[in-house]
Amino acid sequence: MKKKLVVLTGAGISAESGIKTFRDSDGLWEGHNVMDVATPEGWYRNPELVLDFYNQRRRQLKEVQPNLGHQILVELESHFDVFVITQNVDDLHERAGSTNVLHLHGELLKVRSNANPDYILDWQDDLNMGHFDNNENQLRPHIVWFGEEVPALEEAVAITEIADYFAVIGTSLQVYPAAGLIDFTNSKTTIYYIDPKPIKIPNLRNPLQVFPEVASEGMKLLKKELLRFI
Repeated sequence: MKKKLVVLTGAGISAESGIKTFRDSDGLWEGHNVMDVATPEGWYRNPELVLDFYNQRRRQLKEVQPNLGHQILVELESHFDVFVITQNVDDLHERAGSTNVLHLHGELLKVRSNANPDYILDWQDDLNMGHFDNNENQLRPHIVWFGEEVPALEEAVAITEIADYFAVIGTSLQVYPAAGLIDFTNSKTTIYYIDPKPIKIPNLRNPLQVFPEVASEGMKLLKKELLRFI
């Protein structure tokens, strides 16, 4: 029976594919204040701006490809039951071939009804004002904005609790509730932490191994380490 490898990924694994990280050092996301494009308040204040912002992100996504970090995670499925929990809204894990991917913060290539969060559609092209659900409610990006609940969190916790190995790849561990998933691992589960600028993880009771590398380089080291247990 394969051991379970649970992986929490963040912007760092997509950055090597050319996707800008969620929040740059100046506090902006692609030149926009996140409060204007990633909050319900920003949406109600200026929905056209929000739609245009995510339309640009959707177009950008079509121009990039999965990188070695994504590909190594797929390769590890030959040896482990791999569960990817991602904070990213891109589809690079799926395009690389990962078969178990849970998106905590929504997906760029989906939209949902502004009135009914369970009305979700696949969406490849631009989303504009006047695109409605079947009750003529405006469609919005299927993104979990600041101040909104994370519907997938309960499932993510359940997956984390059964991990034999838990890896954190390319995330600052600053965005909650995602960063708190580590607290739901078994205390004997080893945490593997890949980030070029790793932070100190407070109150960690697990064994910890840090790879201070970009995602693709750290994934090479992680694969080598994990295959020792096969």
